[in-house]
Amino acid sequence: MTLSVDELRFFYGNQKVLHEVSFWASERSCVSILGPNGAGKTTLLKCLCKVLEPRGGVVSLDGRSLLDLNGRELAKSVAYVPQTTPVARMNVFDAVLLGRRPHLGAAVTPYDLAVVADAIESLGLEPLAMRRLGDISGGEFQKVQIARALAQGPRILLLDEPCNNLDIANQHRAMGIVRELVERSALTAIMTMHDVNVAAQYSDRFLFMAAGNVLAYGGAEIITRELLYETYGIAFEVLEHRGRPLALPLAEAGRGGEPAETGSIPGSIPSAVPGSVPGSVPSGRP
Repeated sequence: MTLSVDELRFFYGNQKVLHEVSFWASERSCVSILGPNGAGKTTLLKCLCKVLEPRGGVVSLDGRSLLDLNGRELAKSVAYVPQTTPVARMNVFDAVLLGRRPHLGAAVTPYDLAVVADAIESLGLEPLAMRRLGDISGGEFQKVQIARALAQGPRILLLDEPCNNLDIANQHRAMGIVRELVERSALTAIMTMHDVNVAAQYSDRFLFMAAGNVLAYGGAEIITRELLYETYGIAFEVLEHRGRPLALPLAEAGRGGEPAETGSIPGSIPSAVPGSVPGSVPSGRP
Protein backbone atom coordinates (compact mmCIF):
# COMPACT_ATOMS: atom_id res chain seq x y z
CA MET A 1 0.00 0.00 0.00
CA THR A 2 1.39 3.39 -1.00
CA LEU A 3 -0.05 6.84 -0.31
CA SER A 4 0.98 9.35 -2.97
CA VAL A 5 0.55 13.11 -2.75
CA ASP A 6 1.22 14.91 -6.03
CA GLU A 7 1.39 18.70 -6.43
CA LEU A 8 -1.18 19.44 -3.74
CA ARG A 9 -2.18 23.10 -3.65
CA PHE A 10 -4.34 25.09 -1.27
CA PHE A 11 -5.41 28.73 -1.00
CA TYR A 12 -6.96 30.77 1.81
CA GLY A 13 -8.86 33.25 -0.34
CA ASN A 14 -6.32 34.47 -2.86
CA GLN A 15 -3.33 33.56 -0.69
CA LYS A 16 -1.56 30.38 -1.74
CA VAL A 17 -0.47 28.51 1.39
CA LEU A 18 0.49 25.10 -0.05
CA HIS A 19 2.79 25.15 -3.06
CA GLU A 20 2.72 21.95 -5.13
CA VAL A 21 3.38 19.63 -2.18
CA SER A 22 4.46 16.14 -3.23
CA PHE A 23 5.59 13.11 -1.21
CA TRP A 24 4.76 9.44 -0.70
CA ALA A 25 4.44 7.06 2.24
CA SER A 26 4.41 3.27 2.41
CA GLU A 27 2.59 0.79 4.61
CA ARG A 28 3.88 0.29 8.16
CA SER A 29 5.74 3.59 8.09
CA CYS A 30 5.63 6.82 10.08
CA VAL A 31 6.15 10.16 8.36
CA SER A 32 6.81 13.31 10.40
CA ILE A 33 6.00 16.72 8.92
CA LEU A 34 8.35 19.31 10.43
CA GLY A 35 8.66 23.06 10.13
CA PRO A 36 8.06 26.36 11.93
CA ASN A 37 4.68 27.76 12.88
CA GLY A 38 2.84 28.88 9.75
CA ALA A 39 4.68 26.42 7.49
CA GLY A 40 1.42 24.79 6.38
CA LYS A 41 1.77 21.52 8.30
CA THR A 42 -1.75 21.38 9.76
CA THR A 43 -3.25 22.73 6.52
CA LEU A 44 -1.58 19.86 4.65
CA LEU A 45 -3.03 17.24 7.02
CA LYS A 46 -6.51 18.75 6.69
CA CYS A 47 -6.22 18.67 2.89
CA LEU A 48 -5.30 14.98 2.95
CA CYS A 49 -8.64 14.13 4.60
CA LYS A 50 -10.73 16.89 2.93
CA VAL A 51 -11.38 18.82 6.13
CA LEU A 52 -10.08 21.51 3.79
CA GLU A 53 -10.72 21.23 0.05
CA PRO A 54 -7.47 21.43 -1.98
CA ARG A 55 -7.43 23.73 -4.99
CA GLY A 56 -5.48 21.20 -7.00
CA GLY A 57 -3.31 18.11 -6.90
CA VAL A 58 -3.94 14.41 -6.30
CA VAL A 59 -3.96 12.27 -3.15
CA SER A 60 -4.11 8.58 -3.99
CA LEU A 61 -3.95 5.28 -2.13
CA ASP A 62 -2.64 2.46 -4.31
CA GLY A 63 -3.59 4.52 -7.34
CA ARG A 64 -7.13 5.33 -6.16
CA SER A 65 -7.87 9.01 -5.67
CA LEU A 66 -8.98 9.73 -2.09
CA LEU A 67 -10.13 13.26 -2.88
CA ASP A 68 -12.85 11.90 -5.17
CA LEU A 69 -14.48 9.94 -2.32
CA ASN A 70 -17.41 11.26 -0.32
CA GLY A 71 -16.98 11.90 3.40
CA ARG A 72 -18.23 8.49 4.55
CA GLU A 73 -16.08 6.58 2.05
CA LEU A 74 -13.01 8.66 2.88
CA ALA A 75 -13.45 8.07 6.62
CA LYS A 76 -13.16 4.32 6.03
CA SER A 77 -9.62 4.82 4.69
CA VAL A 78 -8.33 7.88 6.53
CA ALA A 79 -8.64 8.81 10.21
CA TYR A 80 -7.72 12.30 11.44
CA VAL A 81 -6.76 13.16 15.03
CA PRO A 82 -6.75 16.96 15.46
CA GLN A 83 -4.69 18.90 17.98
CA THR A 84 -7.69 19.65 20.16
CA THR A 85 -11.17 18.17 20.43
CA PRO A 86 -13.99 19.48 22.62
CA VAL A 87 -14.54 17.28 25.65
CA ALA A 88 -18.07 15.87 25.34
CA ARG A 89 -20.20 14.64 28.22
CA MET A 90 -19.72 10.96 27.51
CA ASN A 91 -17.60 8.10 28.73
CA VAL A 92 -14.46 6.71 27.10
CA PHE A 93 -16.21 3.70 25.52
CA ASP A 94 -18.85 5.86 23.82
CA ALA A 95 -16.20 8.32 22.62
CA VAL A 96 -14.27 5.50 20.93
CA LEU A 97 -17.53 4.10 19.51
CA LEU A 98 -17.92 7.37 17.56
CA GLY A 99 -15.09 6.12 15.39
CA ARG A 100 -17.41 3.47 13.98
CA ARG A 101 -19.82 6.05 12.50
CA PRO A 102 -18.64 5.59 8.88
CA HIS A 103 -19.44 1.86 9.15
CA LEU A 104 -22.70 1.94 11.11
CA GLY A 105 -26.00 0.90 9.62
CA ALA A 106 -29.34 1.11 11.44
CA ALA A 107 -27.81 -0.06 14.71
CA VAL A 108 -24.55 -0.85 16.43
CA THR A 109 -23.59 -4.49 15.77
CA PRO A 110 -21.64 -6.95 17.94
CA TYR A 111 -18.79 -6.55 15.45
CA ASP A 112 -18.73 -2.78 16.02
CA LEU A 113 -18.57 -3.32 19.77
CA ALA A 114 -15.75 -5.83 19.34
CA VAL A 115 -13.75 -3.35 17.22
CA VAL A 116 -14.20 -0.67 19.89
CA ALA A 117 -13.16 -3.08 22.64
CA ASP A 118 -10.04 -4.02 20.67
CA ALA A 119 -9.12 -0.35 20.14
CA ILE A 120 -9.56 0.37 23.85
CA GLU A 121 -7.43 -2.63 24.76
CA SER A 122 -4.72 -1.63 22.26
CA LEU A 123 -4.33 1.72 24.01
CA GLY A 124 -4.52 0.24 27.51
CA LEU A 125 -7.73 2.10 28.30
CA GLU A 126 -9.79 -0.77 29.74
CA PRO A 127 -9.71 0.59 33.34
CA LEU A 128 -11.06 3.92 32.05
CA ALA A 129 -13.73 2.61 29.68
CA MET A 130 -16.67 3.83 31.81
CA ARG A 131 -14.98 7.01 33.03
CA ARG A 132 -16.23 10.35 31.73
CA LEU A 133 -13.88 12.20 29.42
CA GLY A 134 -13.83 15.17 31.76
CA ASP A 135 -12.45 12.99 34.55
CA ILE A 136 -9.33 11.69 32.79
CA SER A 137 -5.90 13.26 32.25
CA GLY A 138 -4.66 14.99 29.12
CA GLY A 139 -2.43 12.05 28.25
CA GLU A 140 -5.32 9.62 28.69
CA PHE A 141 -7.57 11.81 26.55
CA GLN A 142 -4.92 11.77 23.81
CA LYS A 143 -5.04 7.97 23.89
CA VAL A 144 -8.85 8.09 23.60
CA GLN A 145 -8.59 10.17 20.44
CA ILE A 146 -6.13 7.71 18.92
CA ALA A 147 -8.37 4.78 19.93
CA ARG A 148 -11.36 6.47 18.28
CA ALA A 149 -9.35 6.92 15.08
CA LEU A 150 -8.23 3.29 15.23
CA ALA A 151 -11.86 2.15 15.59
CA GLN A 152 -12.55 3.64 12.15
CA GLY A 153 -10.47 0.83 10.67
CA PRO A 154 -8.36 3.23 8.58
CA ARG A 155 -5.34 2.54 6.44
CA ILE A 156 -3.99 6.08 6.91
CA LEU A 157 -3.70 7.70 10.34
CA LEU A 158 -3.25 11.50 10.37
CA LEU A 159 -2.09 12.98 13.68
CA ASP A 160 -1.82 16.73 14.22
CA GLU A 161 0.84 17.29 16.89
CA PRO A 162 0.17 14.08 18.86
CA CYS A 163 2.63 15.24 21.55
CA ASN A 164 0.90 18.59 22.06
CA ASN A 165 0.51 19.47 25.77
CA LEU A 166 2.06 16.19 26.91
CA ASP A 167 4.96 15.95 29.34
CA ILE A 168 8.16 14.24 28.22
CA ALA A 169 7.19 10.80 29.52
CA ASN A 170 3.74 10.89 27.93
CA GLN A 171 5.18 12.17 24.64
CA HIS A 172 7.28 9.04 24.35
CA ARG A 173 4.46 6.77 25.54
CA ALA A 174 2.11 8.24 22.93
CA MET A 175 4.66 7.94 20.14
CA GLY A 176 5.55 4.39 21.18
CA ILE A 177 1.87 3.46 20.97
CA VAL A 178 1.55 5.02 17.51
CA ARG A 179 4.66 3.17 16.32
CA GLU A 180 3.36 -0.15 17.63
CA LEU A 181 -0.10 0.34 16.09
CA VAL A 182 1.41 1.25 12.73
CA GLU A 183 3.34 -2.00 12.59
CA ARG A 184 0.73 -4.28 14.13
CA SER A 185 -2.19 -2.96 12.06
CA ALA A 186 -0.24 -2.28 8.84
CA LEU A 187 -1.10 1.43 8.97
CA THR A 188 0.61 4.48 7.56
CA ALA A 189 0.93 7.33 10.07
CA ILE A 190 1.51 10.91 8.95
CA MET A 191 1.94 13.41 11.76
CA THR A 192 2.92 17.01 12.31
CA MET A 193 5.69 17.44 14.86
CA HIS A 194 7.61 20.30 16.47
CA ASP A 195 10.37 18.34 18.19
CA VAL A 196 12.90 17.11 15.63
CA ASN A 197 14.47 14.69 18.10
CA VAL A 198 11.20 13.00 19.10
CA ALA A 199 10.31 12.70 15.41
CA ALA A 200 13.71 11.18 14.65
CA GLN A 201 13.23 8.45 17.24
CA TYR A 202 9.88 7.20 15.96
CA SER A 203 9.63 8.08 12.26
CA ASP A 204 10.99 6.52 9.09
CA ARG A 205 10.73 9.55 6.82
CA PHE A 206 10.66 13.30 7.27
CA LEU A 207 8.95 16.10 5.32
CA PHE A 208 10.48 19.50 6.06
CA MET A 209 8.32 22.51 5.16
CA ALA A 210 8.53 26.29 5.29
CA ALA A 211 6.05 28.85 3.97
CA GLY A 212 3.98 26.14 2.32
CA ASN A 213 6.89 24.68 0.37
CA VAL A 214 8.59 21.30 0.72
CA LEU A 215 12.27 21.87 1.51
CA ALA A 216 13.24 18.20 1.69
CA TYR A 217 11.76 14.73 1.99
CA GLY A 218 13.56 11.53 2.87
CA GLY A 219 15.03 9.37 5.60
CA ALA A 220 17.17 10.35 8.57
CA GLU A 221 20.10 11.18 6.28
CA ILE A 222 18.42 14.47 5.27
CA ILE A 223 18.49 15.83 8.83
CA THR A 224 21.54 18.09 8.53
CA ARG A 225 22.47 21.38 10.15
CA GLU A 226 22.08 23.09 6.76
CA LEU A 227 18.50 21.86 6.32
CA LEU A 228 17.58 22.72 9.90
CA TYR A 229 18.93 26.25 9.46
CA GLU A 230 17.01 26.63 6.19
CA THR A 231 13.85 25.38 7.92
CA TYR A 232 13.98 27.19 11.26
CA GLY A 233 16.42 30.03 10.71
CA ILE A 234 18.65 29.14 13.66
CA ALA A 235 21.90 27.22 13.91
CA PHE A 236 22.00 23.57 14.95
CA GLU A 237 24.64 20.96 15.48
CA VAL A 238 23.59 17.49 14.35
CA LEU A 239 25.16 14.54 16.11
CA GLU A 240 24.68 10.82 15.91
CA HIS A 241 23.43 9.29 19.15
CA ARG A 242 22.68 5.57 19.38
CA GLY A 243 22.25 5.37 15.64
CA ARG A 244 19.87 8.32 15.37
CA PRO A 245 20.34 11.99 14.49
CA LEU A 246 20.27 14.34 17.46
CA ALA A 247 19.68 18.03 16.67
CA LEU A 248 21.08 20.51 19.19
CA PRO A 249 20.28 24.24 18.85
CA LEU A 250 23.51 26.16 19.39
CA ALA A 251 23.80 28.78 22.13
CA GLU A 252 24.22 31.57 19.58
CA ALA A 253 21.06 30.41 17.73
CA GLY A 254 18.89 32.57 19.97
CA ARG A 255 20.97 35.59 18.89
CA GLY A 256 20.50 34.91 15.20
CA GLY A 257 23.65 32.88 14.76
CA GLU A 258 24.17 31.20 11.41
CA PRO A 259 25.69 27.79 10.79
CA ALA A 260 29.40 27.62 10.17
CA GLU A 261 30.77 27.39 6.66
CA THR A 262 29.39 24.34 4.88
CA GLY A 263 31.40 21.25 5.68
CA SER A 264 31.45 18.49 8.24
CA ILE A 265 31.61 19.20 11.95
CA PRO A 266 32.72 16.65 14.52
CA GLY A 267 29.85 14.25 15.13
CA SER A 268 27.54 15.77 12.52
CA ILE A 269 25.58 13.65 10.07
CA PRO A 270 26.34 14.89 6.52
CA SER A 271 23.85 14.73 3.70
CA ALA A 272 24.39 11.51 1.76
CA VAL A 273 22.82 8.93 -0.46
CA PRO A 274 19.93 7.26 1.45
CA GLY A 275 21.11 4.19 3.27
CA SER A 276 24.79 5.23 3.37
CA VAL A 277 24.68 7.09 6.67
CA PRO A 278 25.72 5.12 9.77
CA GLY A 279 22.74 4.95 12.07
CA SER A 280 20.20 6.21 9.53
CA VAL A 281 16.65 4.98 10.02
CA PRO A 282 15.73 2.21 7.55
CA SER A 283 12.41 1.93 5.81
CA GLY A 284 11.04 -0.37 8.51
CA ARG A 285 10.80 0.28 12.22
CA PRO A 286 13.35 2.86 13.43
